[in-house]
Amino acid sequence: MNTNKIILDNVNLHYASVAYQERSLKSLLAGAFRKSERASSVADIHALKDISVKIHSGERVGLLGHNGAGKSTFLKTVAGLYPVSSGKLTVDGQVRSLFDLSLGFEPDATGRENILYRGLLLGLSPKFMRGKIDDIVEFADLGEFIDYPIKTYSAGMQVRLAFAISTTVGGDILLLDEVIGAGDANFMTKAKSRITSLIEQAEILVLASHDFSALKSICNRGLVFHHGVLMFDGEMAAAITEYQRINGLSHGS
Repeated sequence: MNTNKIILDNVNLHYASVAYQERSLKSLLAGAFRKSERASSVADIHALKDISVKIHSGERVGLLGHNGAGKSTFLKTVAGLYPVSSGKLTVDGQVRSLFDLSLGFEPDATGRENILYRGLLLGLSPKFMRGKIDDIVEFADLGEFIDYPIKTYSAGMQVRLAFAISTTVGGDILLLDEVIGAGDANFMTKAKSRITSLIEQAEILVLASHDFSALKSICNRGLVFHHGVLMFDGEMAAAITEYQRINGLSHGS
């Protein structure tokens, strides 16, 4: 019996407000002299509010919400990138996440060297990554640049390499934040084909997107977030309707 699952039980997540308070060194220094008088007036940012959700093997879940509603925060919390402030998070299964693709590159190292570095960040062994290098290089299609330092790459080239590395191996639980939007038409075709393959192989998919047609074609369940609150959990088409209602959108939007 497959036991892959994601369970959030009354999960709350707060961002430290200090990360948002200071805009410059001047304001930071000035603030040091009046820290005590303002300490009681500044609250942390409450990004996820009492979220309770159970996602089981076989489910394809779409996340809907305006920018800043909590979709990406939810994904990163499930991925273990953000520690919960209260409540309980349970994730059973190997997680593979596709967001922050350029995170973890060493600028002065070559693309080939960064394949090994990023593999370690993904929890993969150097031996495994060495066996995958040729496939990754071929998929990224960077030509001679694969042996150039990452700092010489354009943003699009970095995304292509990161995507090739991150999708080398799938996982039981696949977390997607929108669809990759870099590279030429040929690369985009390859990227979509590989994502489709990963989705088919994954036991659980959680996809955050503004693309209603993609959500309806891929997902059978929808979660609607609004200012960190889970407003709706149900069938995908109904979730889209609820998202439009909450945000004052016409059904044709």
